[in-house]
Amino acid sequence: MKLQQLRYIWEVAHHDLNVSATAQSLYTSQPGISKQIRLLEDELGVEVFARSGKHLTRVTPAGEKIIETAGEILRKVDSIKQVAQEFSDERKGALSIATTHTQARYALPNVIENFISQYPDVSLHMHQGTPTQISEMAADGTADFAIATEALELYNDLVMMPCYRWNRCVLVPRNHPLAQVSELTLQDIARFPLVTYVFGFTGRSKLDEAFMNEGLSPRVVFTAADADVIKTYVRMGMGIGIVAHMAYDPEADSDLVALEAGHLFEHSVTKIGFRRGTFLRGFMYDFIEMFAPHLNKDLVQEAVIRHNRAEIDELFSHIQLPTR
Repeated sequence: MKLQQLRYIWEVAHHDLNVSATAQSLYTSQPGISKQIRLLEDELGVEVFARSGKHLTRVTPAGEKIIETAGEILRKVDSIKQVAQEFSDERKGALSIATTHTQARYALPNVIENFISQYPDVSLHMHQGTPTQISEMAADGTADFAIATEALELYNDLVMMPCYRWNRCVLVPRNHPLAQVSELTLQDIARFPLVTYVFGFTGRSKLDEAFMNEGLSPRVVFTAADADVIKTYVRMGMGIGIVAHMAYDPEADSDLVALEAGHLFEHSVTKIGFRRGTFLRGFMYDFIEMFAPHLNKDLVQEAVIRHNRAEIDELFSHIQLPTR
């Protein structure tokens, strides 16, 4: 059994069983991958993939367990490489972050700028996706860090730490009737068509809960994952927008009025997470602290040794999170 063979079955499984695409991503040949997978299956005495002719059709039950274990082994190998690199040159390496559009566009730019200035020889890679995709990328090792508000709690193998609290605002054109209201109510908002986040994005669950608790059924006419897209459709007159308050720029969005809505919706908490067993290099600790200054190295290390989510939550229960 070779590490190369484990890498091949892992990559094939994560390229939708497309051996050709896998070969292209690994800069090798399709026949070479197929041969090594067959040799591994012969050695193990079970099939990792079911086949129809020359085509892989699905992962077998035995293959699911084997691929899962292969992923754990490959992550350990990567950690060994990270350890070696930390001691050979602590200021060089790579950092991969998975996050949503809102975080990438409004919460991270200054952090990224400061990080690159401090670590010019660390290559930074950003992946955007749904909160579930983001969590999966951190859980399977595609990304070092996941930064999101929703879905991180679905993955027990992630160490999740709270970064900051935030709430929402309601965006309307300057000539809109709500622009003259001194203090919004949910009933005011429910009178108009809404343009807001896709369910599962950027604290959308808190928004839905607030209306449900008041027995209201708002008319959501358009949803998007991108706050800038939401603002575009508010400008078109499609409806009033509900976005994270951090997504409103008084200068760039001067044609819109941002109405305070923090009293209407429960606050949300953005978290940063990484998979258990990850070797955190020095610059990774620094990135976490740049993004959330209360998360210093000692506190992060303490979170890592906590056994479950309840213990991690207890660790942070006394910390007053900043609000954005």
